[in-house]
Amino acid sequence: MNAVEIEEAISRLAEQPFDAAEFPFAFLQAFGAKETTLRKLRKGESNKSDFTGPLGGVLQRDNIHIAVAAPGEVTSTLAALRDNPATARWKAKFALATDGQTFEAEVSGISTYGTELMV
Repeated sequence: MNAVEIEEAISRLAEQPFDAAEFPFAFLQAFGAKETTLRKLRKGESNKSDFTGPLGGVLQRDNIHIAVAAPGEVTSTLAALRDNPATARWKAKFALATDGQTFEAEVSGISTYGTELMV
């Protein structure tokens, strides 16, 4: 996928009602994850996350660790993902947390980005 296609997919995702259980998979799909990859992550076959938040987490090795946070807990959820041993063990380059209103992400060892989502 090129940058324009990714931007369009993310924009479509942002326009949809927030579905906490589906968000990690929809986000990965917006970045071009194949259906086979998503199916294996959903089933837990390739999901390496051991995050114990309310909805658990999705960790695609060598890529990203995603979790949906309780309302108002995005910053602490992102910190928990960053500090989770599985994030380093499976070489996730990115950590991402959202509660459907606020979105924060971090590039491994570099910096944190956050924004309020327009709903």
